[in-house]
Amino acid sequence: MKVVALAGGVGGAKLADGLAQALPPEDLTVIVNTGDDFNHYGLRICPDLDTVCYTLAGLANPETGWGREGETWNALENLNRLGGPGWFRLGDRDLATHLERTRRLAAGETLSQVTAAFCAAWGVGPRVLPMTDDDVPTIVRTDEGELPFQEYFVARQCAPRVSGFHFRGAAQATPAPGVLETLAAADAIIFCPSNPWVSIDPILNIPGVWDAMKGRAVVAVSPIVGGQALKGPAAKMYAELGTEPSAVAVAKHYRGLLTGFVLDTIDAGLVSLLDMPTLVADTIMQNRGHRLRLAQEVLEFAAGRVPQ
Repeated sequence: MKVVALAGGVGGAKLADGLAQALPPEDLTVIVNTGDDFNHYGLRICPDLDTVCYTLAGLANPETGWGREGETWNALENLNRLGGPGWFRLGDRDLATHLERTRRLAAGETLSQVTAAFCAAWGVGPRVLPMTDDDVPTIVRTDEGELPFQEYFVARQCAPRVSGFHFRGAAQATPAPGVLETLAAADAIIFCPSNPWVSIDPILNIPGVWDAMKGRAVVAVSPIVGGQALKGPAAKMYAELGTEPSAVAVAKHYRGLLTGFVLDTIDAGLVSLLDMPTLVADTIMQNRGHRLRLAQEVLEFAAGRVPQ
């Protein structure tokens, strides 16, 4: 079964890793949000791409889910001492990724090409694609004005009240090479348990992506469990936008696109409120074994949604 996963953030990276354990590498493509990408210290930083790739490579920090395992912070400590902006934590190993990415981009390579080269160097088997090679930054509309995503998320610790989102340049962007083709050829498309507003929506707003999913089995895994986000501000965003955060709210968010939905056992009582085939599963992935188990259950469920 050919599978495409849409992912961003730690939860998305974890399920992508589970899918990579469950499927032959040639059967899995992971399309990653790049709306979080930004420039810092003159370097091109791609947080979601790096989190997904580090996780698939077995290099991610197991405590945080982001950054590199065994990281050191010598460069950041010295930057702080010299008065540099230290609000975005760049570890020494992680810094090498950003330095080399920036060098390659300046030399004319695309983000897709750089990502493929990094995955090859790290031994990542599945194909990993950025949603686009164009710059499509996520802008968060707040009660304090419009903020670039990383300023809202990291510098401001999600404190401003959210009123909406804008994916600047999305309408003029081109999907990265392979994105539309893999979606159109997929037997199943899985939305990982990533923030719907700022991890999955940026991908869906790239021209052609939504249409390429038509006629496919599309299954989403809820990132909201018991009314709370396991990680990140998704629940806070729903509440501030006037919707009670819940797995049902996530399913409704993707209305018109899904053919199946996965929610946690804690939320089993909500199944009757959903008007689509639903899988109840333990979606909390505490280790790699849990990731594989959830991936296998999601794949079996998705296989039953594949159009005959």
